[in-house]
Amino acid sequence: MQNRHAVTPLFILALFLIVATALTQGLKTKRKHTSWLIGIGLFAVYLLVLLRMLIPDDVRGHLLEYGVLAIFIFEALKERKRNGRKVPRPALLAIGLTAGMGLLDELIQIPLPHRVFDWADVWIDFVAASFCVIVSWALSWFRRYLDWKKAQRNKLK
Repeated sequence: MQNRHAVTPLFILALFLIVATALTQGLKTKRKHTSWLIGIGLFAVYLLVLLRMLIPDDVRGHLLEYGVLAIFIFEALKERKRNGRKVPRPALLAIGLTAGMGLLDELIQIPLPHRVFDWADVWIDFVAASFCVIVSWALSWFRRYLDWKKAQRNKLK
């Protein structure tokens, strides 16, 4: 898939799936319009930043793959913590594990012909993991804030 124009619709679809994953994990229950506005705003920012960058197709792949991987790892770690397991700082651990997998992916390429180890790819994997985990964490935090705010209003009644 060397044709940049053929990849763009697939990239946009994959980007939408990432944001949908982050939104469904961050906003699991029905909320007021404010939550959805923030989610749509985050989607717009994510879309504009990535589309305005003239990034090569291989970089796009890293952003998508490691972004989704980071969200899944983050959600799995949060679930383990909710179930009583000791999981220190799930967000940082998810970012670290995802970046570690990116490094492992690059290390595997060293002995392979026609493949090269590239620190830039490891950095891109780290950035993708960080961004997606931060967005998911922010949405979860906002949901908890809205729940707290609603509880405060109910106490006043």
